[in-house]
Amino acid sequence: MFSGSIPALITPFTTGMVDEAAFRRLVDWQIAEGSAALVPCGTTGEAPTLSNDEQHRLFAVTVEAAAGRVPVIAGCGSNDTQTALWHMQEAKALGADAALMVAPYYNRPSQAGLLAHFSYLAEQVDLPIVLYNVPGRTVTDIKPETVAELARRFPERIIGIKDASGDMTRLTAHRLALGPGFIQLCGNDDMALHYNAGGGVGCISVTANVAPRLCAQFQAASLAGDMATAHALNERLFPLHQALFTDASPGPVKYALSRVCDWLGEEVRLPLIPCSAESRRAVDAALKHAGLV
Repeated sequence: MFSGSIPALITPFTTGMVDEAAFRRLVDWQIAEGSAALVPCGTTGEAPTLSNDEQHRLFAVTVEAAAGRVPVIAGCGSNDTQTALWHMQEAKALGADAALMVAPYYNRPSQAGLLAHFSYLAEQVDLPIVLYNVPGRTVTDIKPETVAELARRFPERIIGIKDASGDMTRLTAHRLALGPGFIQLCGNDDMALHYNAGGGVGCISVTANVAPRLCAQFQAASLAGDMATAHALNERLFPLHQALFTDASPGPVKYALSRVCDWLGEEVRLPLIPCSAESRRAVDAALKHAGLV
């Protein structure tokens, strides 16, 4: 259902407001460059600083701008189950193809609590769910046995995972429990080559914001087993993967995009600030290495 290069889209801001025109242009560019699906309102989209109205409007704009050309996986997660439910209901009504559901953050629920949270959502809304496990940000880890139990309970709802745990052994644990049909998407660009080799089928990517064509070509080569091309593209992109996290994300991503696309600025919302001079130097060097400037 979902595979390949899937950008976790930035949210452009101009003087504090969401820049819808720039966002629509970003969607068109991503599709033209080969991105396989789109994720609005994820971590890279600064979802924690978006109002509910802004978040739902971005769902609508992404669906409208994509116009059926690629699927839309709406970032619907929250640490409040009822808010997550509301986001899912809106995403469903607006035509999204799936919901990306991050583990509840700050609350630190147990594995039983995670089962209850995701089960409730799966029962309430007829929308496929891609789990999102990023314990480095949420301080909550969706363990493989919890993933497996959710997918067994709701095989039509819990269809895959974006795994940013950094634990590569989970690919095999998930495959042993659920088979190759369970969609496993990498959440770390710098691990995507090895992730696909272990049974992953793509990446929900930060770097694809900046280098969508190269990321799409890398995914295509990797998934086709053309490892010589995949290695070459990975090595071309690897410094950029690292440079985009030399300061709080998405500061470096927005700076990189301002270098690649003159119609995008680097404005972020507090508590984030524009990336440091050191980060800019790293991004500049990585863009040059990748042949993007």
